[in-house]
Amino acid sequence: MLWLILPAVLLGTVLQRISGTGVGLVVAPAFAIALGGSNGVFLTNVTTTVSGFLLTCALWRMVNWKQWSILCASALIGTVPGAVIVRLTPGPILQLVVGLVVLLGMVVILVGNQGSERYGKGLTVASGAAGGLLNVTAGVAAPAMVVYSRVTRWKQAEYSATMQPVFMTLGVTSLAAKFLAGAVQHASTPTPWLFVGVAAMVLLGLGIGTPLVKRVPASTARTLALILAGSGAVLAILKGALGLFG
Repeated sequence: MLWLILPAVLLGTVLQRISGTGVGLVVAPAFAIALGGSNGVFLTNVTTTVSGFLLTCALWRMVNWKQWSILCASALIGTVPGAVIVRLTPGPILQLVVGLVVLLGMVVILVGNQGSERYGKGLTVASGAAGGLLNVTAGVAAPAMVVYSRVTRWKQAEYSATMQPVFMTLGVTSLAAKFLAGAVQHASTPTPWLFVGVAAMVLLGLGIGTPLVKRVPASTARTLALILAGSGAVLAILKGALGLFG
């Protein structure tokens, strides 16, 4: 299990340091395969919380805190019902959900809106709510955030920095909502040592990714994250299908 989980965390953190997103996309399918649907998403939420916190510490001066506050407050609209969905959904079905969300997210990111620039609080609220729902159910808020950044023509440097406290906050609220809704399977929750390993990989990923920011284009890092995420998503779908019909 560790041979799949820890490298996914490391690579996802490196890609997120470069492009602003990557951890959730890469680790969610890997964790769903290794740990099952519910526990996989749970550990994904833990990982994005840790990586988001550490990246926020490094980039906080560039964060747009007003946008962060609106996006994260709006995310609660999707987080609360999403936690109930997780509680009621069997593990194999949740594995399918994770895989399908990641694949759909890939399509959305690749062909996202490239038309006229749009603004408005309603758009921000809708994007935050979608991110909250996706994060709590599948561990992947990136598709909603990437589309929002493209529609609003958000500058890459500020977007990349602001996403870190957004992902951190969505991770915390997702975990809190799951505990309150009784959606965490305590008996099979991963051991504390696994969390230590995840934190170590995040720190290592930050150390590797920081000097690469000026050398590797954000688009290249995002493309690599999508390729890895797509491969993992297909495997998660296959494992979920076998769990249902095998």
